[in-house]
Amino acid sequence: MLPATPTLTLADAWVHDLYPFVLRFTDSLGIRWYGLAYAAAFLMGYLQLRFLSRRGLISVPPHRCGDVILAVIVGVVAGGRLGYVLFYEPPLLWTFTAAPPWWGVLAINHGGMASHGGMIGVILAAWRVSRGWTLPDGTVEGRCPPLHVMDVLAFIAPIGLAFGRLANFINGELLGRVVAKPGEPAPWWSVRFPQEVLSDHPCFRSEAQDQALDQLIARWTNADANETWVRGYERLVETIQAGGQEGKRLAAELAPLLSARVPSQLVQAAAEGLAVGVVLWAVWARPRKPGVVGAWFLISYGLLRIATEFVRLPDAQFHLQHILGLSRGQWLSALMVMIGAIVLLRIHRSNAQPLGGWWRRSASKAAV
Repeated sequence: MLPATPTLTLADAWVHDLYPFVLRFTDSLGIRWYGLAYAAAFLMGYLQLRFLSRRGLISVPPHRCGDVILAVIVGVVAGGRLGYVLFYEPPLLWTFTAAPPWWGVLAINHGGMASHGGMIGVILAAWRVSRGWTLPDGTVEGRCPPLHVMDVLAFIAPIGLAFGRLANFINGELLGRVVAKPGEPAPWWSVRFPQEVLSDHPCFRSEAQDQALDQLIARWTNADANETWVRGYERLVETIQAGGQEGKRLAAELAPLLSARVPSQLVQAAAEGLAVGVVLWAVWARPRKPGVVGAWFLISYGLLRIATEFVRLPDAQFHLQHILGLSRGQWLSALMVMIGAIVLLRIHRSNAQPLGGWWRRSASKAAV
């Protein structure tokens, strides 16, 4: 007979029960909070861009703000996906299936976006925007230094990064470090993620706890003899996410079988969104040479990303691959810091004209 699972107190960690779909059509198709987070990020970026343009703080004409955001969307999505494939999961390049979207690189519905790759995509988008737009009479409007456009995009980026991390939290992905093993009391601020059971990260359950989990899942697979263990657990989690009395009861039963973790997604949302945003607003309060704001973005984001990844688990396929104690993401962030410092030094020695400065009521635009 299996020992009874321990009862946790009300002050213990919260069991994550957020539903990833806003509206669901099939098992894999629907409107997700993750997608809405991206949409909200681009909308907020557009509004910030219009604000800066109408005040004459940037060289992008107000009626071209939509074109800029479109270029950014392509850069973020294409760069983020290709960055994930190249940096973290190269086998997707030669993975082909009989079902849509047929190629692993395009299977974005299964997740997999790299923020470092997205930033490379944004840099390419900035270069395109800096070329301006050719009018019917052959003249070009909106042409400006590429570094100026990078400053603008860096300035509006933090709120989008924050939305993305909040979406990661809703999805229960990019799990944080374990602060209490299954069945152990945990800090009130920690979270128990049901998604950890199907992840490749260590969950620290004992043999008795594994048996208790099997028993719990068996109650959800007995209705269909052909149903797999994984599908049974997925239905269990969906019931928890649906809420109600049954969902709450299941959450209470599952809680002692889950590790309590740092909500690293929220930590990164505060760091990459709020903290980086405050740094950039402080830096660009007065006009700066083109590239200064972008350089400070690279430095502040990189340093905070290195710090926050100490409480976040790396992608499962790299959880044992550390170089000098740092993960792959931390080394990529260290490279960002180094590039930002080099750019800042070079700009300091240049004679470029300062631009922007949101504290001023108006500012001269960059030379067209």
